[in-house]
Amino acid sequence: MTRIAVLVTGGAGYIGSHCCKALYDSGYLPVCLDDLSTGHQEFVKWGPLVNASIADKNSVTKAISEFGISAVVHLAASSLVGESVADPQKYYINNVTGTLALLQAMLERNCKTIVFSSTGAVYGDAGGGAIREDAAGKPVSPYGVSKWMVERILQDYGRAYGLKAVCLRYFNASGADASGLIGEWREQETHLIPRAMMALQGQIPELQIFGVDYDTSDGTAVRDYIHVTDLAAAHIAALQKLSTDFPGGSFNLGTGKGFSVRQVLSSIDKVTGKTVPTVIRARRDGDPTFIVADPSAAREVLQFRPAFSDLDTIIRSAWNWHQTRV
Repeated sequence: MTRIAVLVTGGAGYIGSHCCKALYDSGYLPVCLDDLSTGHQEFVKWGPLVNASIADKNSVTKAISEFGISAVVHLAASSLVGESVADPQKYYINNVTGTLALLQAMLERNCKTIVFSSTGAVYGDAGGGAIREDAAGKPVSPYGVSKWMVERILQDYGRAYGLKAVCLRYFNASGADASGLIGEWREQETHLIPRAMMALQGQIPELQIFGVDYDTSDGTAVRDYIHVTDLAAAHIAALQKLSTDFPGGSFNLGTGKGFSVRQVLSSIDKVTGKTVPTVIRARRDGDPTFIVADPSAAREVLQFRPAFSDLDTIIRSAWNWHQTRV
């Protein structure tokens, strides 16, 4: 079988590796482009690795030519909200300038299809209801601003150069592949579920809860959690849609249901039979109160419906993965 080659930037990372697996399972050849600054070489299992940064235009151009790349799934980015507040320059250089170099390489090789890893952070603090795509443009962190800027750049490139782009606005990616081969692993881990697992395993003394004075039912922030396997499947759906005459667009990837920090911890207690040790801290800058997706556009246009994203399934898969890391 001849496989269609797709360049996956950031393909050695958490979401990127799951996308590579989904692409391979769907008949594509995922070509991972990653400088391994935060990714893991052992996660590159389903196609070749190009060890390079997206900012290295010559390496990107060479990879597009060498492998006959037909489309790009662009996930390479700095993605820590708190760090972006402390060091915004890093985020604008890596996320915006790096993407411009990638796009220049794509246009030089007439590669004009891209699926972009965006984020629910483009909405900022959007209030207490499920968020529709037309509410974007009010990010409260440099990370969210950098992603919003790239979305706008892709719109301009579409009008000027015929680039076709789907922007997938992730809500909280979580869980791990059922195979146990890949999961959520970072040298600098900030996300709630993996840090809770680390606390259960004694790798950190306790889980810090940042803020218990939010205007929510239990005082902790509310988020929409989507299983990373479902997230990866949405990239396949986006690529397939872009292979038609569909010009592109932006879509939420979530479930439409929010859970507070304390609700997530309750699920972890139930699934693992263990209680996560916690300590309460002040809110972090850049953290909105409530972020929950309205996923109806992805359901209607991309025919995307999460299959593994109930909270207990997410927690169970994450716990199974973290137990293999001990």
